[in-house]
Amino acid sequence: MHHHTLRRAALLLALLPLSASAFAAMQARPVEWNVGDQAFSGVLVYDDASSDKRPGLVMVPDWLGVTDAAVAQAKEVAGDDYVILVADMYGKDVRPKNSEEAQAQVKPLYADVDAMRTRVAKAVEVLEAQAGTTPLDASKIGAFGYCFGGSSVLELARSGARLAGIVTFHGGLSTTTPAKADSVKTPLLVLNGADDRGTAPDIDGFEKEMDAAGADWTFVNFSGAVHCFALEAANSPPGCVYNPRAAKRAYRMMEDFFDERFGVD
Repeated sequence: MHHHTLRRAALLLALLPLSASAFAAMQARPVEWNVGDQAFSGVLVYDDASSDKRPGLVMVPDWLGVTDAAVAQAKEVAGDDYVILVADMYGKDVRPKNSEEAQAQVKPLYADVDAMRTRVAKAVEVLEAQAGTTPLDASKIGAFGYCFGGSSVLELARSGARLAGIVTFHGGLSTTTPAKADSVKTPLLVLNGADDRGTAPDIDGFEKEMDAAGADWTFVNFSGAVHCFALEAANSPPGCVYNPRAAKRAYRMMEDFFDERFGVD
């Protein structure tokens, strides 16, 4: 190898960190807000390599809440298509370390649907407020969630919120506060594991509730999939297991659904 070629290679290597950060930077920055006098802390995720305005999605994670895995998941979905707010549903200093601690957080929220609705609606407002400082088009907002997060975004629909669309991955379907007649204004895509024993007994009631609420809903059952099928880190057999086939199709369905809802060609 010639000396000058070596020197040029060394120069290019020296420039690499600079150019890499200049061209593609997936941002993940903390955002804080209050509901009443309680502080919450989520993470805003977007690619700032381009300043093109794009739709926004609120992502409500599974019951472990705002974790590194949840933020990584948000980055994957965001790409350069969306600005995503990973929503905190528990409060700034509440970060469950295991399923027992998570259970303790979700139980009171399932029992107090008003609190759940208030918190997820606030996350939507917080996302919309990022329009000036991020490449967000605040006229195009959707939401999606996993497990408990799926239940949370469904409560947003039941509350009459008007979003472009809402998607659930293995979300809970039952509620203590069913939607009122003709009250659901946001189109829904419900992605469910056909072998998910937790949701199976509620499917019929959910569909009847949504019909009575005048909802535009699509319900998809994936064969062989159980709870947590779309979460790569999920490995608690038999009831909570990642399923690559179902996950791949489910994410593609979400992408197509939001493309249609946001008017993307």
